[in-house]
Amino acid sequence: MNELELSLYDYISKNKDKVIYMRIRDLASEAHVSTTTILRFCHKMQCVGFSEFKVKLKLYLQEQKPLKIIDDRTIFLEFMDRVSTPIFQTSINKACHMIYNASNVIFVGIGSSGILASYGARHFSALDKFSVYINDPFYPIIGKDLENSVSVIFSVSGETTEPIRQANMLKNKKSQIISITNSKSCTLAKIADLSISYYVQTEKTISSDVTTQLPVLYIIEAIAKRVHNIALTPPV
Repeated sequence: MNELELSLYDYISKNKDKVIYMRIRDLASEAHVSTTTILRFCHKMQCVGFSEFKVKLKLYLQEQKPLKIIDDRTIFLEFMDRVSTPIFQTSINKACHMIYNASNVIFVGIGSSGILASYGARHFSALDKFSVYINDPFYPIIGKDLENSVSVIFSVSGETTEPIRQANMLKNKKSQIISITNSKSCTLAKIADLSISYYVQTEKTISSDVTTQLPVLYIIEAIAKRVHNIALTPPV
């Protein structure tokens, strides 16, 4: 953009709610630019003209309105009902035996999932299964010790690029992968040797995924406690 177009952009950014109702001449007068400058600006915004630009701006503003977040225990109670199913318990028990038999346990996640990875490693270590976590998507994954390891990878969507890339790298190093995601049909779950999915309603604000992570905390603690108990009474 040239200097006049940047000046127009600055005016529109500060007066979005007002601009969607303005005529092109009114905007030209208010922003101190010509109608030609406005049309050239609209073309650079990939709009045929000012009318299309206003429509797209209005749709954008509607998308930016904050959404109400559900504050309802029903989501977690429904998850707890699924926990008692044989299929879910079988997955939890498989994860327990994989981790019990592993020499190394690595928890992986970024963002909010990185915090859960840190908590998972801390909780397992507190229950006598020393673990580490990786919350840096560019952390170098090297070493022969990974061959008898289990990597527990957290991702709500299971489609975020970095965890998928890390899962592939760890799998190439012979680490077994356990994915903990919100859906079993995601890419990360398909890569994993074992996938555990919690299926709760996703919730997002304009900028963040705020889907509840209470199910993940339950899964972490349930597996950690069972691994601890297996160690006290090893299977014959």
